Amino acid sequence: MSRRTARKSILTALAALPLAALLAACASTGDAGSGDNAETEGPVTIGVVGASDPYWADYVEAAAAEGIEVELVDFTDYSQPNPALTEGELDLNQFQHIVYLAGYNVASGEDLQPIGSTAIYPLGLYSTKYDSVEDIPAGETVAVPNDESNRARGLLVLQSAGLIELKSGGSIFSNLDDVDTEKSKVTVTELAADITANSLPDVAAAIINNDFVERAGLSASDAIAQDDPSDPNALPYVNIFAAKADQVDNPTYLKLVEIFQNTQSVQDGVLEVSGGTAVLLQTPVADLVESLKKVEADTKAQK
Repeated sequence: MSRRTARKSILTALAALPLAALLAACASTGDAGSGDNAETEGPVTIGVVGASDPYWADYVEAAAAEGIEVELVDFTDYSQPNPALTEGELDLNQFQHIVYLAGYNVASGEDLQPIGSTAIYPLGLYSTKYDSVEDIPAGETVAVPNDESNRARGLLVLQSAGLIELKSGGSIFSNLDDVDTEKSKVTVTELAADITANSLPDVAAAIINNDFVERAGLSASDAIAQDDPSDPNALPYVNIFAAKADQVDNPTYLKLVEIFQNTQSVQDGVLEVSGGTAVLLQTPVADLVESLKKVEADTKAQK
């Protein structure tokens, strides 16, 4: 079987692998899967979602200028890049935040690890009645999406903005029962994610998923609050490069993270594709790893 045919057959098989409900390329010619962290020879395969985004071409060119050949493997289904990395069909992937990776590790029993940050794509609070969070009167109602992931994240945004207080500080699993009503400035209601924008005439403000902001005639700059990347509660939503656990110190892979973070055309491209919403980050890897451990522990506790 040819290398190309083998890759296609294995990735096709991976597409059929089940994942837990929480979860919303052939091997390198070098030693990426061998457990030693020597310099990688041959192309480094990186799984991404959206390889047609222009900044990826800039990234491949910038890596080549540093003597590293990169082969992008494009996926349309978020469920596939992590199994492909686990099976050694990829050397790295870059498409997910820590919450997603934690869900995969817990569901699969694997141990993929973050080796570098890229950006956080903030979740915003919008209002057609008030120009700032401070203008919202006490006792008003604010809406959040009712799906598990966006509900918890939306509540954390409201807490960061000083509108509510969550019992025990909140977590990625927070729900309306965790709102300390006596210590909170506003009342929170939950609505389907696709109608929170339509609720703006009826509430003081609403958390609106990024997918629905433009459809509602809004722009990211209209948000009166959003995730604060410096808030520890936002850390689990930082997007990352992920590698197998025995490759976290691979110097070639770490260099590829640096190239992504420090190539201006790549950074500009990420901002452009995100409509200016991305917050570019160079979060210490130790913080990413610690966050992953915590989210994994929380996820196991929920189960």
